Amino acid sequence: MLVLVAPGQGAQTPGFLTPWLDLPGVSARLADWSAVSGLDLVHYGTEADAETIRDTAVAQPLLVAAGLISAQALFDDPAADIPRLVRAASGHSVGELTAAALTGVLSDEDAISLVRQRGRAMAEAAAVTETGMSAVLGGDPEQVVAHLEKLGLTPANINGGGQIVAAGTAEQLAALSADKPERARVIPLKVAGAFHTRHMAPAVPTLESAVKALAIGDPHTPYVSNKDGRVVTSGQDVVARLVNQVSHPVRWDLCMETFKELGVTALIEVSPAGTLVGLAKRALPGVQTLALKTPDQLDAARELIAEHAGPASTDPAAAPTAGSSAE
Repeated sequence: MLVLVAPGQGAQTPGFLTPWLDLPGVSARLADWSAVSGLDLVHYGTEADAETIRDTAVAQPLLVAAGLISAQALFDDPAADIPRLVRAASGHSVGELTAAALTGVLSDEDAISLVRQRGRAMAEAAAVTETGMSAVLGGDPEQVVAHLEKLGLTPANINGGGQIVAAGTAEQLAALSADKPERARVIPLKVAGAFHTRHMAPAVPTLESAVKALAIGDPHTPYVSNKDGRVVTSGQDVVARLVNQVSHPVRWDLCMETFKELGVTALIEVSPAGTLVGLAKRALPGVQTLALKTPDQLDAARELIAEHAGPASTDPAAAPTAGSSAE
């Protein structure tokens, strides 16, 4: 059983889009999406430096564009093949918009347009107060969360695999570095704000307005939500969750629990891949993984799809679904 996942902000690196431009049709698609977003995606994905693409308003459209390009390159006919071959799809934070497009909730163009507005709104919210994020690795998860809350920080990403991302003001993060949770390491992250916290609340009304003009479809492939790890079957519900998720924690640990309940045997992370595969290796032992970083890996990824595509080995009804009573 195959799961397709898309990474979030922070996964981008200078030049990571360069090898994908050699594939037929990619330059034309990126030109179209650049017009939609008002950003030169080719420039930012091939020539811009790390600090430039760290800008939230740039990073988010770039990540969604790269995820769509790399995922669609895996299939002869993505619209037909993804529902037939992929058992579930999800994305981490902004990667949820990639997953929404891959599962038919949004068109590619609407996903690019929405993520551009999302990135700008979150960048504006981040500019109000000096905030950031730090990864907390190790320690007892309950003790880590309690320690963060004691310092006034939010556990913004509960990622599983021994990783929780703390978010808050610069002063709160400095206090965390000086007073670490027991048996844990703290690593500051190169992001431009305290994403998925109350600091992002000003972005929500902008997104609520933006989604009113979108054509929304129900997902043709099970969509697993960051909010609670549930499978969401309504496109309107997916989009409502996308809007509100910017100011609420990401529960990637619960998404991985749902993958397990669905019977996952293989997981492919689309470009710029690596982070989610790393978490899966720790939280989903025995599951084959592939981080799709360059087109050179497409053949290996297709072999993995051929081996693991098809119905789940467990009853899909066992997976938690949005609106159900399962906790």
